[in-house]
Amino acid sequence: MKKMFAAATKSQVKAAINRRKFVGLGSAAALGFTIVPRHVLGGPGYTAPSDKITLAYIGMGTQGIREMLPLLAVPEIQVVAVCDPNKEARGYRDWGKDYLRNEIRKAINNPNWSPGGDNAVAGGRDNGKAIVDAYYANARKDPAYKSCAAYADVRELFAKEKDVDAVKIMTPDHLHGVLCTAALKRGKHVLVHKPLSNRLTEGKKVIEMAAGKPNVITHLIPWDSNGSMDTVMNWINAGAIGTLKEIHNWTNRPVWPQYPDLPKDKPPVPEGFDWDLWLGPEAMRDYSPDYTHMVFRGWYDFGGGAMADMGHYSLWTVFNALKLTSPVTVIPNRSHVCGFHEPVPYRINNDFSFPMASMVRFKYPANGSRPAVDLCWYDGGMRPPVPEELLAEGKELQQEGMMFVGESGKILAGFNVQNPQIIAGKKMEAPKTNSDSRDQVSQTSAALPLFVNACKTGKQYAGSFPEATYITEAVNLYAASLRANKILKYDAASQSITNVKEANAYLSRSYRKGWEPDAI
Repeated sequence: MKKMFAAATKSQVKAAINRRKFVGLGSAAALGFTIVPRHVLGGPGYTAPSDKITLAYIGMGTQGIREMLPLLAVPEIQVVAVCDPNKEARGYRDWGKDYLRNEIRKAINNPNWSPGGDNAVAGGRDNGKAIVDAYYANARKDPAYKSCAAYADVRELFAKEKDVDAVKIMTPDHLHGVLCTAALKRGKHVLVHKPLSNRLTEGKKVIEMAAGKPNVITHLIPWDSNGSMDTVMNWINAGAIGTLKEIHNWTNRPVWPQYPDLPKDKPPVPEGFDWDLWLGPEAMRDYSPDYTHMVFRGWYDFGGGAMADMGHYSLWTVFNALKLTSPVTVIPNRSHVCGFHEPVPYRINNDFSFPMASMVRFKYPANGSRPAVDLCWYDGGMRPPVPEELLAEGKELQQEGMMFVGESGKILAGFNVQNPQIIAGKKMEAPKTNSDSRDQVSQTSAALPLFVNACKTGKQYAGSFPEATYITEAVNLYAASLRANKILKYDAASQSITNVKEANAYLSRSYRKGWEPDAI
C-alpha cells in the first residue's frame, strides 16, 4: 500500500539515542572535543578550566537540585553560580521526605548532610551553593576550586556573571520565557525545563529569538525522554489501521493539588523568601504556600497545567512524525466545582486554576499526504472509552497511555509510545530495525554529553527551541481553551483566536515593571 505520509526524518531517528549509547559518549574523544590530554594537565579525570563550560543554575527547588546532581559529575561543566529567591530550605515538598536528602548525601559523599531551614526537604540557594561547593571540594577534589556564587535576583546574576557560557533554568513555569529571553539576549546557551513559556506569544518570541541565534545552543529538556514513533509509523504507513483519524493521549496528572478557589488565608512570607522576586513578571498578590513549591503548575498565572507538564514527553515525537503544525479548532471539556453562597449552591467561575480533570480535542488540518487528524488529550483521571477489543478480553486501559485510531483499526501503546501493539486491524510484526530501544532516562544525565559538545562546536542538536514550536503552541492553546471554557478557532498566521476575542488575553502576559522581556 502506498505510504499515506512520511515517517520521522533520519535526523530525528538518530536523535533518539538510548542510555547505552550515551555511555559511549562520555569521553572527550567520543564527543570530538579538542582537549589537551588529561595526563599532561593534571592526571586522570582532570579537565583544564579553559575546556569547561561555565554554567549558572537558576532555580534551586527540589527538582532543580535533583537534576543538578548528575550535572555536577560532568567534568566539562563547571557550575559557577546558583540563583533562587528562597534562601533556606523552608516549606519545600517532595515525593518522599528523605528521597532528595539521600540523593544529595550520596552525591557529595557526606552521610550526615542536612538541609537546615525547617530540616525537612532540601531546597533554596543556600543548599544549592553548599551542594556545589561540597561536590567540587570533596567528590571532585579540585584543589583550585574556590566557591560558587549565590544570588536571590536573577537580574543581579546576569549583571555580574557576564562570562558564563550557559544557563540552566529550573524555575516555575511563569519565569521560563523571560529568563530564556534574557539568556539568549546575552548570547548564553540555554537548557530549560518544560514549558518554554506558559503564554503562547511569549513562547513564540523565545523561539524566534533562538532561531535568530544559530550558534547559541538551546535545548528543551523533555526531548531527551521522548519515545520513538518508528514502529507506529511503519504500521500506519503500511496500512495496518487504515487512514489515521485520531490520536489519544492520557496521563495520571495532576499529582499535585489543584485548588477550586483562591487562597483566603494570609500567612506571613517565610523567612528568607523574597516573594516579590518569586512572582517575577506576574501581578503582585498576597503570599500563599498554595501558590509555590510543587503546586504552582495548577495555576494559570504560574503554571501550564498537566499537558505542559507531561505532554512534552509523550507528544513532541508524535508532532514530528505526523507533521502536526497548528490546530484550527480547540475543543475543551472540563470538570467544574460548586460551592454555597449562604443556602444557595452555585458554580464557581474559575479562570484562575486548571480544572481537576479535562479532555481537550485539537483538530489539525491535512498536511501533504497526511489527512486531517484529531489529537485528544486527557488528564485528571479521564481516559478515552475502552476499545471494544479490550472489553472483549476483559481488559481496561492503563492509567496512562496512547492510542492511534484509524478507519479500520487501532494501535495501543504506553504513554511515551512504548510497547505499541495493533489491537484491531491488519496484524503486522514490528520492524526489525528501529530506535524503539531508546530508554526513558534521566533528562539531565542523558543529554549532557551532547549539550557540552554542542556548546563547544556551535552545532545544535535535537530538542532545540525552534523544534518545539508546535508543541509550545498546543500546550498554551490547551490552557486558553480550558480557561475560556469555550470552543476556540485559531488562526496561526496572526497567532490569534478568531471567534472568542476575549480569550486572546490568555495568550499573552501583562508584565510588571522591570520584568518585561526587553528589560530583564
